Formats: sequence, C-alpha cells, structure tokens
Amino acid sequence: MTKTSDRYYLLPDEIEPYRACKSKRFITKVMFMCTVCRPQIAGDGEVTFDGKIGIFPFTTMEPVKRKSKIRPRGTMETKPIQSVNKEVMKDCLIQKIIPAIKAKWPENLSKEIFIQQDNAKPHINHNDADFLSAASTDGFKFHLKCQPPQSPDCNVLDLGYFRAIQSLQEDKVAKGVDDLLRNVHCSFEELNPYTLNNVFLTLQSCLTEILKVQGRNSYKTPHMNKERLTRMGTLPDAIEVEEEVVKAAVAYLQQPENDVSTKYDISGVSEAVGF
Repeated sequence: MTKTSDRYYLLPDEIEPYRACKSKRFITKVMFMCTVCRPQIAGDGEVTFDGKIGIFPFTTMEPVKRKSKIRPRGTMETKPIQSVNKEVMKDCLIQKIIPAIKAKWPENLSKEIFIQQDNAKPHINHNDADFLSAASTDGFKFHLKCQPPQSPDCNVLDLGYFRAIQSLQEDKVAKGVDDLLRNVHCSFEELNPYTLNNVFLTLQSCLTEILKVQGRNSYKTPHMNKERLTRMGTLPDAIEVEEEVVKAAVAYLQQPENDVSTKYDISGVSEAVGF
C-alpha cells in the first residue's frame, strides 16, 4: 500500500506531506502473478504484440463482519489472500493464466509454449495431473519449467520489469485494496512494451555472462546503452553468443564431475557445436 519511508524534495518553506498508517510493521500487501513474453516489434518499430499477458492478484471477496458509517454489515470487501499455497497457485495458472495466453496469443506464433516459474514452494510440479489435462487443449501445448536455482537474473520479471511497474505504481495514491489493485493494473498497462523488450535483451546478456563464468553468478549485469541504440536504430533483435563461449560451456558440462545428463538434455547443443 505504501513504503515505510519515502523521499520528498521540498522548498525551504514547504510543509512536509502528511502520511498516516495504522502500523508500519503491518502495511497492507497484495501478491500478484505476472505473465509476460517477448514483444513482437516490426522492422519499422511498430509493436504488433506487446507481450503483456496479464497481472493477476491473489485476493478474495469476503463480507465485512461489522458495520461502520461507510458500509453496512455483510458488504463484500476485497481481501488479500494471506497464504498462497499450491492449490491457490494451481487455480491461478489453470483458470487465469492459460486462458489469458490463449486469448492474447498471436496467430503467427507457435502454439507450443513454455511457461517459466521460479522455484518457490507454492509452485506446482511440471507433471501435475490437473495442469497436464489443461496443457494440451485448443491446439496449444503448454510446458512448465523452473528457472535455474540460485540464478535470480534468469527471471525476466525480477531482472527489471517489476521495478519498472513499481516506479509507476508508487506515483498513485491508494486508500484501500481496491485502489491498490487498480493502480497496479494501470501501471502494468501503461508500461511501454519497449521497456519489456529491453529487459529481455538484458536477460540474454546475463545468460551469455553465465556461460562465460560456467554457471556461477560472479559477473556484473552487462549494460548495452539500449536507449541510445534504439535512437540510432541499431538495437539488435537478439544477443549473439560467440561460438567459442558455447563450446567451452558444453565441454565444461561434459566433464565427469559436472555431468548434468540426468537432469538436462544437452545433446542438441552438443551436436550443434560439433561435440
């Protein structure tokens, strides 16, 4: 709903803004599930698909137990779900995310879709029976994958997209949960799809750096000056990886002490680089 501390720039004679909260230790929070993919941008810069599938709050409607001067008893009120478990997560995935992808997915793209989630405990397994029954319907084929452990830069949302949404949302005043939901949805829609495209390019840069350091996280997030490249019209569609970097990574994975064949199939990459 708000931050514990905030920064304001005031004139010497300007009064500080008044802020009030029942308790700064228990500020109202709502968890969201956000779903995005790489935007489709034509050669002339026109956005044909913004890549924004949706952002879904974990909330429920409950009747208030006591009357007040602003509402009678029994009025339905939006409440955040305090415990997001596997059942809540599964319901969001099957009932909201998959239908939203089907509704917004462009016709010219492949309908075999990989959904990446992080390794949080409430997330369901890729072989969940209910998910598998909904994964191959209406011509779509969905696969569920988890991001590599201890690799936060492999999550495009945490890499910068949530931060961009947060900066827009914090400029809007929220006096209740409904206002907060409205502000987050507005910020999600307002965010430029070019920003999302830039974050995906940063993700590709981070993956390249991960190959160079053999899977460790001892690297710095690369900076490409994407805004300047965009103005010059030279922003690449994808980050090229040097062949020697890929070969060195495959050779490292094939060493007996680093064998990952039981978890991952790297045969396609090995054949592509001549191993």
